[in-house]
Amino acid sequence: MKALVYGGPGLKSWTEVPDPTIENPTDVIVRVDTTTICGTDLHILKGDVPAVAVGRILGHEGVGTITEIGASVSSLAVGDRVIISCIKSCGHCVNCSAQLFSHCLGDEGASGIGWVFGHLIDGTQAELVRVPYAENSLHRVPDGVSDDQAVMLSDILPTGFEIGVQYGRVKPGDVVAVIGAGPVGLAAIATAGLYGAATIIAIDLDENRLARARDFGATDAVVSGSADWKEQVLALTDGAGVDVAIEAVGIPQTFTMATEIVRPGGNVANVGVHGAPVDLHLENLWIQNINISMGLVNANTTKMLLKLVAKGKLPAEKLATHHFTFDQFLEAYDTFGRAAETKALKVVIAR
Repeated sequence: MKALVYGGPGLKSWTEVPDPTIENPTDVIVRVDTTTICGTDLHILKGDVPAVAVGRILGHEGVGTITEIGASVSSLAVGDRVIISCIKSCGHCVNCSAQLFSHCLGDEGASGIGWVFGHLIDGTQAELVRVPYAENSLHRVPDGVSDDQAVMLSDILPTGFEIGVQYGRVKPGDVVAVIGAGPVGLAAIATAGLYGAATIIAIDLDENRLARARDFGATDAVVSGSADWKEQVLALTDGAGVDVAIEAVGIPQTFTMATEIVRPGGNVANVGVHGAPVDLHLENLWIQNINISMGLVNANTTKMLLKLVAKGKLPAEKLATHHFTFDQFLEAYDTFGRAAETKALKVVIAR
C-alpha cells in the first residue's frame, strides 16, 4: 500500500510500505476512505513531538471500511463504515474505567498514552490502517452522515468540546473567548453553545477565519493584531473580563493573551499544542483565583457529538474547505501548511 511516511523533522513522503496485518485478536484492519491533516501533524514535522520515530506513518483521523477483523471482535463486521477515533481505548484499564481514555494503559503504547496513531504506531494517512482495541476505538457511521462530516469527529470536534468547553467549565450565560479560529478553535466555538454560552468571541489575526467563525456560532469577532484588541474584548464583557478563555493556537503569546482577558474566578482552557515553554505568571494569577486546564482529548463525547452531527445540529461539514485525492497528499500538506494564504480550515483527502 501507499502511506505518508515521516522522514524526520521537515521530511515526509507518499511512498510504498508493507500492508498492516492483524497483530492482536482485538485488532481490525480498516481501508481508509477519507482522512485529513491535523495541526499536530505539522508539529510532528517541525520536530515538536520527539516520540514520533522516523519511518512512522502519520495521521490520526479517518473514516473507512473494515476489511478484516481479529478473532475477539464480535460487535464489528467486515464492510462496516467507521470513524477512526484519534484515541484508542482498551476499555478495562484503570484510566479507561475512569473515562480517561487519553491515558489508556493497554498493551498498545505502554507509556499510558491513548493517542497512538501517527505517534506510537502507524497512522491513518495511508490506504490501510491497523486499529487496536477496535470495538472501543471505532464508531459506526450512521446513514446520511458524509465522510466530510464524519472525519471531523475523529479528533477536532471532541477536542474543541472536551478540552475547550468542558474543561473550561462553560455554563449558561457565560462570555467565552476563543483565541485562534482554526479548526479546533472553530470546533470550540461550535460546541460552546451546547453548554449555554451567551456570548462567544472569536479572536484571530486572520479576518477570513473570523468571518468563518460567525458561521460556527461566534457572536463577535476581534482582530488580535489590533492595538486595542484587549480593550475590544473587555468592552464585550462587563469590563471584568471573560468567564472562559480558550487558547486554541499553541504558542506562548496566545496563552498569555488568554490569561490577560479572563475575569477573577474565571477559567483558562488551553487546547493548543505547545512546542515551546510558556511563562506562567503565578505572581499575578494566584490572587485572581484563575483556574487553568489543559489536556489530551479523551474522545468520550464522540458518540454524543455524532448524534448532533447526524441531526444537523453541528455544522461539521463546513470545516472541510479543500479536497484532494490520495495521490495529492503532498499538495494537501502544502495547502494546509499555508492556511493563512490558502484559507484552508480542514483539507479532506479521499480515495
